[in-house]
Amino acid sequence: MNSRKAVKKLIPKKLFKKVEPYGHLAESVLMQTKSQFPAKKMVIIGITGTNGKTTTCFMVHKMLVEAGYKTGLMTTVAYGVGNNLKPQIAHMTTVSPGLLLKRIKKMADEGAEYLVLETTSHALAQFRVWGIKYSIAVFTNLTHEHLDYHGTFENYKKAKLRLFKMTNANKDGLQLGIINADDPSSKDFAKPTKNTITYGIKSGDLKAHNIQLTPSQISFNAQVNNDSYDIVCHVPGSFNVYNALATIAVGRALKLSKEQIEQGIASLKAVEGRMTQINEGQKFAVIVDFAHTPDSFEKLFTDIRPVVKGRLISVFGSAGRRDEAKRAIQGEIAGKYSDIVVLTEEDDRDIDG
Repeated sequence: MNSRKAVKKLIPKKLFKKVEPYGHLAESVLMQTKSQFPAKKMVIIGITGTNGKTTTCFMVHKMLVEAGYKTGLMTTVAYGVGNNLKPQIAHMTTVSPGLLLKRIKKMADEGAEYLVLETTSHALAQFRVWGIKYSIAVFTNLTHEHLDYHGTFENYKKAKLRLFKMTNANKDGLQLGIINADDPSSKDFAKPTKNTITYGIKSGDLKAHNIQLTPSQISFNAQVNNDSYDIVCHVPGSFNVYNALATIAVGRALKLSKEQIEQGIASLKAVEGRMTQINEGQKFAVIVDFAHTPDSFEKLFTDIRPVVKGRLISVFGSAGRRDEAKRAIQGEIAGKYSDIVVLTEEDDRDIDG
């Protein structure tokens, strides 16, 4: 049993929830001081939101790597520098401050110029990323999630907003918030940062037009001011239009060329567990997707249902010790679009049944 689990057994649940962030804060201050704030050597791009964080991180990372920049990545799925990525095996997206800073220092020592960091509401609320100065903060969207921890939607939003309050101008003066204008919370995320660029399908500075969807890719034209981008993305799903738009905005902020942005997005062939197609020669399609919120369920099924010629069989579960309120909603959505629904146990986190 690790020390965290031991402490949780000794302290009442409500008290532990209140004091845990300050334990992370103390660890962050200690480790940042000890390692001399290693993130300051890199341009930090933080990406937050309910859905789309991981895919957007991979798109931005791939774009920068293909453009020739040594770039670090930390996400739910993987971490590392350049194309040397290792699987992320921890439960949490943003690991403990000690492990986080150990990895950041290693990346800085390897000469990484950029770090694309998936930043969760838990990490922000618990001070796990204290001391990291983000040059660019990206907001993907905000929907029902993690209310088991935050209590209310407003508290959840406030936690996400901390990322935008943590932006600081780097040596080149870069300090930018990149915001999904189509999300109802977009105006709240625009307030903390001095400079912003918005993106969207319905509205925004950077907008997508002529969207074409196929089972294997998406393509569209993006326009901002007098600039135009012809985008082909090999990670399918209508929701990835937004992720690609956010990536374009990051590329523009970092002064990448039109060709570097277009080729960078096109070069990403897949993100593990995100609309991943499994082909072992079977006579039916198998798709694995991380969708785990009502919003992502709705978008996933509305994309897939129209292209399914036969039966649609969905298999999913709901992790233990996580937001239980969304379970019935997700079940209803799956039932609406599926011919057969198979409910499974998924990472019970020591909960029986």
